[in-house]
Amino acid sequence: MKLLSAVFFRIFVLFVGILPYRILYAVSDFLKFILQHVVGYRKNVVEDNLRKTFPDKSPEELKRIEDLSYKNLSDMLIEGIRAFTITKKQAARRFYIKNPEIFEPFRKQEKGVILVLGHYANWEWAVLSGPLYLRFKNLITFYKPLKNTYIDSYIQKNRTRTGMKLLSIAVTGATFKKHEKDPAIYILVADQSPSNPKKSFWVPFLKRDTAFLHGPENYAKDYDLPVVFADIQRVKRGFYEAELSILAANPSELPDGEITRLYANKLEKIIYKKPEDWLWSHKRWKHSR
Repeated sequence: MKLLSAVFFRIFVLFVGILPYRILYAVSDFLKFILQHVVGYRKNVVEDNLRKTFPDKSPEELKRIEDLSYKNLSDMLIEGIRAFTITKKQAARRFYIKNPEIFEPFRKQEKGVILVLGHYANWEWAVLSGPLYLRFKNLITFYKPLKNTYIDSYIQKNRTRTGMKLLSIAVTGATFKKHEKDPAIYILVADQSPSNPKKSFWVPFLKRDTAFLHGPENYAKDYDLPVVFADIQRVKRGFYEAELSILAANPSELPDGEITRLYANKLEKIIYKKPEDWLWSHKRWKHSR
């Protein structure tokens, strides 16, 4: 059954891969309609998150953000599938990193760096585009392996074809230890809800006391790794730009929780400016202090 599912998945990937982008986004529009109006995918979660984050906005404005957020979600899903067949040239053109030179001083010092992202716009294409712009020998990101080993193997092979190392979250700690003297850029999406709120950093975020993963800050401080933030923006449909900024140059000198607070504040400003490109369907506030 797993093998059959993998075969159908690869056929679907190939089908999506031959579609012109104009048709691809028409498919995305149809998927958006299905997710929002037919299935009602996490509609209560989206509405509740938006209502609590923007209590002063009118119902009409909240509805506008909701509509656009489902469009963002469907684009992300379709573009995630298209990532399997996108060429290196297309990846570099459609996901442009504006200032990769920010990493050069760290590379010359042979110092590793943690690059933090949010679930904002298209973070998936960063995995393919990153190695095309960043000159570090080791670029590493982590993911949760799929139960279907055939599909998981296919994802592994595909997502690493431009130079990224895709590793299981189960070996995160061991990976930081392994590369302690072999500098790497570690790409971490750091705004998901943590599994253990007792080990989390709690900071104000979008008008609520919010638990954040402790990993990015702890690894930064344990290994004295500078932290860089990537602000990913959709320039137009199917095209993205990432602007990098240093969040913490000397993490070991900062008090506990400060790196997480800086990250949360940075991401919050981006979301308030253009809220529709954040993943509002995520059950972000499952925990309370």
